[in-house]
Amino acid sequence: MLGIQEQAYQFQLDGTPMFCTRYGNGHINGTYLLLDTNARLYLLQKINKNIFMNPEGLMQNVAAVTAYLRARSANPKNEMTLVPTLEGKNWLVDVDGEYWCVYNFIANAVCLEQANTPAEFRESGFAFGDFQRKLADFPAHTLVETIPHFHDTPKRFETFRAVVEADPMGRAKTVQKEIEFALAREEYAATLMDKQRSGELPLRVTHNDTKLNNVLLDCDTRKTLCVVDLDTVMPGLSVTDFGDSIRFGASTATEDEKDLDKVTMSLELLSAYTEGFLCACGKSLTDCELAHLADGAKMMTLECGTRFLTDYLQGDVYFRIHRDGQNLDRCRTQFKLVADMESKWSEMQRIIERAARR
Repeated sequence: MLGIQEQAYQFQLDGTPMFCTRYGNGHINGTYLLLDTNARLYLLQKINKNIFMNPEGLMQNVAAVTAYLRARSANPKNEMTLVPTLEGKNWLVDVDGEYWCVYNFIANAVCLEQANTPAEFRESGFAFGDFQRKLADFPAHTLVETIPHFHDTPKRFETFRAVVEADPMGRAKTVQKEIEFALAREEYAATLMDKQRSGELPLRVTHNDTKLNNVLLDCDTRKTLCVVDLDTVMPGLSVTDFGDSIRFGASTATEDEKDLDKVTMSLELLSAYTEGFLCACGKSLTDCELAHLADGAKMMTLECGTRFLTDYLQGDVYFRIHRDGQNLDRCRTQFKLVADMESKWSEMQRIIERAARR
């Protein structure tokens, strides 16, 4: 296989590739900072085909969405921009069948791993709300579903039930409380998918990894520049993108916290994110979407907890672990958040309704 820097010669850079080094802390794709002889910076990326089984579809989605966003941006330089290959294509397939792409590097920008203040979390809400607004008229059905049934929660429960019954590692007897917690909410798990199938919740372009570290902020102002890491862009529901942000960002503890007394869903952080999200969305969301934002938060938390529990029962084959029992701890934090959301449901709804009226 050609060296990593050698791949860059196949793209329309301003100068000749001069320097290349690993960049960022992503765990899936290979991302490299590239410098050319005209002092221009780029990001060179190799798609991980072991994770993304349809790299062609992935790149089709990325190319379509980035072009659409640039056309609707007040400052196109602050949007993800694919650099074409020498043949004018949006990505490169090398002699080994590996997929590569190059983006222009966005300068004077920072990604935060976690919000230090509610204001920073609000800004991430603004970023993903702006993402929804700009893409509101994009024909989402034209995108490739690169990970089938990704947020099909009933489908996740089907898998969960099958794994509980098979119990391949003999662990089910030790987690009966967690199994019962999930199964008690199985009927609820179909809520959003039923609304989508009936046409009440519209199909949208969704990011599917709406964490703060996938938002570029201006280094000086800490204001939103753009949303990055579009590998999981697919057709889906706006409420699940909103919900995944709350699941991860509004929790008062880490995802694998052992002390469940530390795990709550912060109403202050929910309020901050919702204000930013709905401010940026403008009038792009339907009344049905607004009515189900809280369900998006609860559903994504329930789904994620069930997936962690499924993986634990299977022997930790999907989610990477660094210690025994980590997936079970992850499951328990998610289920604690679900229970906390249920106890705060009226307050959650009031916060969302108040933000929607502004």
